Amino acid sequence: MNIRDIMVEPVRIEKSEDLSHALDLMDKYDTRRLMVTSKGKLRGVLTMRNIARALGTSKKSGIAASSLHVATAVSDSCTVVPPDMDVDDAISILQEQRGILIVQDNDEILGWVTPQEILQTQTVFGFAAEFMNKPVNAAPGDRVVHVRRTMMDHNIGRLPVIEDHRLVGIITEKDIAKAMRAIRGLVTANQQDTRVKNLLTMDIMSRGVRTVYTNSNIPDVVNLMLKYGYGGIPVLNLDDDLVGFISRRDVVAKMRATSQT
Repeated sequence: MNIRDIMVEPVRIEKSEDLSHALDLMDKYDTRRLMVTSKGKLRGVLTMRNIARALGTSKKSGIAASSLHVATAVSDSCTVVPPDMDVDDAISILQEQRGILIVQDNDEILGWVTPQEILQTQTVFGFAAEFMNKPVNAAPGDRVVHVRRTMMDHNIGRLPVIEDHRLVGIITEKDIAKAMRAIRGLVTANQQDTRVKNLLTMDIMSRGVRTVYTNSNIPDVVNLMLKYGYGGIPVLNLDDDLVGFISRRDVVAKMRATSQT
């Protein structure tokens, strides 16, 4: 199977557009990334993580998201590949580069491939315990600026929220980006820094988190991710303690390891 068989049409945005419009597009198309172009030419990728980083920096304090251009947050975390590349090779690149694949023939952009397309078209077997990583957690009372910094340091997009040794919620880069946009749009410039510093995880986290267990079959975990659009899912043991976290990329990494054995 070649990469042209699984690629999809990306949602595109011009680099001159603003970050508020970018967030609206992400909401509309239920995606965490957009392809950035300029007059039809590829300029990079805009991710929810980059938007959260841009809106959270004090250097741009007082500037509304509608006044910040996409160009201020664009990333080059993508690799241009030909349409006849084998899917197994694509899986290897996705894991090594931690970006996405832009399928291009000469100068024509044909589509792109993200971990979602891999999970939708490939099969891997095993149990959640074999795929999970040690979770990086947050607490309800943690300041969001600290949580944002933790996400950046660990290059992850979501943290389980733990209180009294129990999972009570999850906070994502999308939660942070939307909160930062709201603060920039509704709070006066001289009060924004204070509002941002006082924003707590409990103020924006999601509750009622879906989870899996260490003995859950990984195809069921993948189906849950795809059905609800999750980038990752917390893993509990049989005592309902949080013991791990599985992201889409964790599953793709296992596919790569399997394909090389």
